[in-house]
Parts: sequence; C-alpha cells; structure tokens
Amino acid sequence: MSVTVFVTNDFAHMSEVAADIVKNHIVHIQKEKKEVVIGLATGNSPTGLYKHLARAANAGEFDSTRIRSFNLDEYVGLPGENAQQRVMHRESYCYFMIQEFFGLLQKKFIETSLPYGSLIEQKQLVRELKTHPQDWKELGMDAGRSIAIRNNASSPYLAWIKKVILDGYAKKIKNAGGIDIQIIGVGGKGHVAFHESGIPFKNSKVLLVKLDDNTVRNAVADGHFSSIREAPHYAVSMGAELIYQAKAVVLLANGERKVEPIAASLLGEVTPEAPISYGQIYSNRGGVLIYVIDRIAAHQLLANKDVLYRKNIDIKVV
Repeated sequence: MSVTVFVTNDFAHMSEVAADIVKNHIVHIQKEKKEVVIGLATGNSPTGLYKHLARAANAGEFDSTRIRSFNLDEYVGLPGENAQQRVMHRESYCYFMIQEFFGLLQKKFIETSLPYGSLIEQKQLVRELKTHPQDWKELGMDAGRSIAIRNNASSPYLAWIKKVILDGYAKKIKNAGGIDIQIIGVGGKGHVAFHESGIPFKNSKVLLVKLDDNTVRNAVADGHFSSIREAPHYAVSMGAELIYQAKAVVLLANGERKVEPIAASLLGEVTPEAPISYGQIYSNRGGVLIYVIDRIAAHQLLANKDVLYRKNIDIKVV
C-alpha cells in the first residue's frame, strides 16, 4: 500500500497545502493532455481549497477553460415546483458549488456536472417504490441504505432512474476519460459523499440512497429545511467503487469528529462500515491516495506511526 498523509496545523493550513497539491496535479496533467477531469465534493472541508484554486486559476497558474468537473452527489426531493427550482434551491449542492467555487472563477470550466438528483420527483419515486417492491431492494447494514433497482424493472419510472440518472452519470464520467483527480471529505462514520456506513462496496458506482432518518431530522434541526416533509429523504451519489477509480484521490479532514474515521480508514481493516477504508484497496491497486488533515484529525495516526510504517504509509508533518 502506498499512501501519503500530510499533517497540517489547522483548517487554513490544510486548505493551502491541499490546494497546492491539486493545482500541481492539474498543471502536470495539462502538459500531458488537452482536458483535465476533476471530481469535486461539497461540505465545509473543501471550501478553503476552492478559494485557493480559484485565485490560482484567476492568476493564470493553470487554465480553467481546459477543465471538466463532476460532483460527488446531489439531493433528491429538494423543495421546488420543477427541476430548475430544485437545482437552484439554496440547499442544493449545485448552488453550493456556484457560491463556493464556480462563481469565483473568471474563466469557466468546459463543463460542470452534478448527479441528476433534481430531475427525480420524490413523491413519484416513493409511489413507484411502494407500488413495485419487486423492482428493487435495500442494501446496507446501518441506517442509511442504497436502493438497488433491478435491471429488468417493470416500473418505467424506476427503469428510467436506473438507466438515465444512475448509470447515465457513471457513463458520462467514463466517456470523459475518467476522473484525473478526485477531492473528497469524510463523514463522522467514515462515509464518503452519500455512500453511508454499511452500504456494500460491490456495484457502488452511482447510488440512489435513502437517507438515515436521523440525517433528515438533523437537517431540519440545523435550519436547512423548515420541516421533515420539506426535507429531502433521498440522494444520488457516487459510491466508493466509482470514487476510487480516479487516478488520484485527495482526502481532506479536520477536527475532532474526524479522528475515529481517519484512524479506522488506514489503521483498521477494509469494511463497508467505514467506506473510506476502500482507499486501502485503491492504493494497493496502484492508485495515488493523499490525505491532507489537520493535527487534531491526525491524532491516532501520529500515535501509531509504527503501524503506518509497516503498511508503507508515509506520514509527513508539514
């Protein structure tokens, strides 16, 4: 296994170090080919990195007009009368990316893509799942579950979701040549995007995920949505199997809540209970896996340097 872990002072330092790594990858790739394909994440972790990258692009340090991007995930069931309203809802990940990154660029990317979750009508989805139980099954060992739609689904709507929304997004990434460098964060249970803890790795390219009830309640309690009824109950997300097909993966993490999942992902066994542990399989297959984390998130890794050394994991305090 070949993994590099950069341990930084704090969020600001983490963002700066990660941005330099991503920028250098982009510059190198742009010398080799016409277009660079990058994978993007939402959440707090990459926000500082995005600001640094936008400044670098605007300063001419790399050519943003030769970049194509794909985001990890998007909600299903955002409030709105139509897909356009849902995709531009203030809680959509599309809106987040415009606010935090795309809108900061003076010269835009070739194309930006997010999973097509906003095209799905949540009420119709729920009706179809209820009416056609033979067309799908739930997969997962924890509260969050993926909805696996069968290839021969009798429901035209569910068949359309599988072909266009799920398989279609994976096909678009493949047609772009795959992702050159993927940016990810990590959730409190070691999940990545909406590949929740307990969802199997097998066939986890693009997932339709039923959100944990606790996740939905917290979204309301935190003020993101006015009620349980208004909140999304599903999401479309890249799964670990697709995320870790990128040529390089840069994982960002900071703070106390990330200590356990970061430790489990590198010190423990590969398990769907900690989806980012799939990175061990990825790196063993030759993937470039880079962690950029702060000193707090790195606490258990720093206390187990001997284990990291035996696993050929290079840890650098910067």
